[in-house]
Amino acid sequence: MTDINIKHLYKWCKILTGDLVNHPDLKIPFRLVTDSKEMGEVMARDFANDIKASNNNGRAIRAIVPCGPKCWYEPFSRIVNEEKISLRNLTVFHMDECLNWQGNLLPKNHPYNFRTFMEKYFYGGILPELEVPEEQRFFPAPASMETIRAKINEAAIDITLGGWGQDGHVAYNQSRRHPFNNISVEELRTSELRIQENNVDTIIALAQRSFGAAYQFVPPMSVTLGLKECLSAKKIRLYSDTGSWKQTALRVALFSNETVEYPITLLQSHPDALITATYETASHPIAENPDWEFEGVNV
Repeated sequence: MTDINIKHLYKWCKILTGDLVNHPDLKIPFRLVTDSKEMGEVMARDFANDIKASNNNGRAIRAIVPCGPKCWYEPFSRIVNEEKISLRNLTVFHMDECLNWQGNLLPKNHPYNFRTFMEKYFYGGILPELEVPEEQRFFPAPASMETIRAKINEAAIDITLGGWGQDGHVAYNQSRRHPFNNISVEELRTSELRIQENNVDTIIALAQRSFGAAYQFVPPMSVTLGLKECLSAKKIRLYSDTGSWKQTALRVALFSNETVEYPITLLQSHPDALITATYETASHPIAENPDWEFEGVNV
């Protein structure tokens, strides 16, 4: 059951894209970039600068890293290699992984095998003398959950990088839609590393995005870091360049109160969080159609 007021949602979606960054009602800081190319450079530079700062201070850095958005891997590899930024002191906790219907890992060549993708595009482009040591790379899997929990608990996480889904899920922390089990905002906030069924709307959204709407090929389960782990970082930076299926969740993130319907809203309580989106992702069809009025909504 929704707890988003439809009148409020219409009002948020009606805001012109160019008015978002400095809007007086923002609940979380927001940065707008032109397109995917610019966002890739921005995301890569943000993370590279954090690593350089840690190296300069002689300390390790611990990061939660997503599989995507895709636009930042090439610029990140280029910046690291050209500027000789050592990743030897970086520990990476990967956000999530897809599973088949029995809760097992997918074949290595499956399009939604996140580990395969990251090994090729995140790690694969880095010069060997600069790369993250293999023992400092933690990929979530059913068999490694306890190891990852223990490793995360050893010290603070410095930064969480990520994107968001159609319902504002961060990692695979989706809106819980179970008919017999509702959770509170606080239960969502303290959710931990776990295996779960993926929501039907998540499966449909991913099918439309990746498989020509063939939902039969979308992995039905996932293993994910919880919001407890993601929100524990000293700072959080979310990015998206994937357009229409993220637009409404972004508007809710920026203007709604915290709600389990859109987990991204829980970033509002974090002391150092920033959302970055391309113009296409930040736009909304309701804002672009000023002559249309939702029946019964007076804003």
